[in-house]
Amino acid sequence: MDIVLRQLRKTYGSAVAVADLSVTIPQGKMLALLGPSGCGKTTTLRMVAGFIEPSAGSIHVGDRDITALPAHKRDTGLVFQSYALFPHLSAAENIAFGLRRRGVAKAEREQRVAAMIGKLKLSGLADRLPRQLSGGQQQRVAVARALVINPSILLLDEPFSNLDAKLREGTGLELSRLQQEYGLTSIFVTHDQSEAMSIADVIAVMKDGELQQIGSASEIYENPANRFVAEFIGRANFLPGRIVAKDGQSLEVALDAGVTVLAQSAETLQPVGRAIALLRPEAIVLVEPGTPQTLTGRVEAVSYQGATVYIHMCLADGTLITCSATPEASRRVTVGERIGLLPVAQRIRLFAE
Repeated sequence: MDIVLRQLRKTYGSAVAVADLSVTIPQGKMLALLGPSGCGKTTTLRMVAGFIEPSAGSIHVGDRDITALPAHKRDTGLVFQSYALFPHLSAAENIAFGLRRRGVAKAEREQRVAAMIGKLKLSGLADRLPRQLSGGQQQRVAVARALVINPSILLLDEPFSNLDAKLREGTGLELSRLQQEYGLTSIFVTHDQSEAMSIADVIAVMKDGELQQIGSASEIYENPANRFVAEFIGRANFLPGRIVAKDGQSLEVALDAGVTVLAQSAETLQPVGRAIALLRPEAIVLVEPGTPQTLTGRVEAVSYQGATVYIHMCLADGTLITCSATPEASRRVTVGERIGLLPVAQRIRLFAE
């Protein structure tokens, strides 16, 4: 079922936690609410779950208005950051808890729990208490408990924050597979951009209770709506400059660092005046120093990240800039040397200064 939030708002006195949020999550898709602490993402999730009453607006699941329904009548599967497992119940009993509350017959309950234990790779762990399980196993029990009731929607509040990086990635992909298999419409809260980009169909970036941009991972990364989104999603270099002319759909910008480039405007900008150019690390090509229309940087550090190597440099005016390269290309780079940096015009985006 679709989830539709219409002008959803939550205030505490004069403080606005969520400001008139309108979002539609299509059937079977996963929306990631992404943003820094205090941006309103968890408040939004808890309003959808029924734990917080909205100050205004409405929440619809399919053709049902659930805004005024209590939490236990919303038919939602919930996975909390702390997992919220009952310490005195076994893994199987924790999974069965929602079914027992709903009065599901014992035979059916046991059948559904057994199926979920197999699905979540918990075989052999059914009789263990939560304290006898690893963090990843506890997380899978929490997901199984949420899915076993066949919910209309799935809500997840930073469910991977207690896991190490490798386990977090693997578990996230497994959860994404299960969500697609069950066709569940889902809302996923996280402050981890890589987590959101790897498993969500749609990402909503929030700041100070307001929606900044919504779109796919590639849309938000490649065409950020404003500087906050550009800084929050991925690595970014910002170089100030002055717009000197318009060339078709592009703007010609004289960067303070000493080179003129063509760029696309991410915001409504005048054809003259100050601006900030966004250059992602991959939008900079390493060339020989002195090549026309290039910047020159001194290599400060080289950071090896596996398939990608980040080269950190200092421009002549003291600006620090990072570009990416393949491991093969990075082997030709040494700390202290000077390198030419060629901005790729099609990848540059402009924002108001």
